[in-house]
Amino acid sequence: MGRAFEYRKARKLKRWGHMARTFTKIGKEIEIAVKAGGPDPSGNTRLRILIQNAKAENMPKENVERAIKRATEKDAADYKQVIYEGYGPHGIAFLVETATDNTNRTVANVRMHFNKCGGTLGNSGSVGFMFEHKCTFKFHAPAGTDLEELELEMIDCGVDEFYPEEDGVTVYAPYESFGAIQKWLDEHNCEIVSGESVYLPTDTKELDAEGRESVEKLVERLEEDDDVTNVYHNMKEVEEE
Repeated sequence: MGRAFEYRKARKLKRWGHMARTFTKIGKEIEIAVKAGGPDPSGNTRLRILIQNAKAENMPKENVERAIKRATEKDAADYKQVIYEGYGPHGIAFLVETATDNTNRTVANVRMHFNKCGGTLGNSGSVGFMFEHKCTFKFHAPAGTDLEELELEMIDCGVDEFYPEEDGVTVYAPYESFGAIQKWLDEHNCEIVSGESVYLPTDTKELDAEGRESVEKLVERLEEDDDVTNVYHNMKEVEEE
């Protein structure tokens, strides 16, 4: 199995701990998408996918509608997506995605989290080369679809990892293929459950239990920050019994 498979299993085990943080994260991403492409999902691919992501996370419809409305108001917060890079304990590389309306506040908080946990916030590009930017989709294929044929067709579309499961199909591809894959799924009557951007480490570093605990403390601190939307690292995940 590939790196995406390991990442996917880890994400299933380590979902966002609190629903409110998940909804806040998706709400900010919806506001950014609306400002960039308008409030109509039919003409805004990114917004349409985020609405599907919200449904997959059981985010109430009214929360989605409020986020769209906020983005269209004159005094709406101007959120920017910023990625911070650094090293955590034991030399583990970190990418921290944020959505912020105050970069001075955010960088100060992120630096504080690194410092408190024995890490160091680095410059742009300091660890980014250790990760590959991917897109991933989960979807339901039409009834009766030949999955082997589907996989071949999606490889032609740019997909490089394909995982059929009982609850749908998950695929990974270079992030540049996001739009093409979304369009292909729509055109072939596939029901998109979710679609997102992820960063996968090109190599992972194994730590002992004590080392993993120190890294997980930093992950937890970062994920509890209201401005942080995603945390990626290159520590090798350990399967839970």
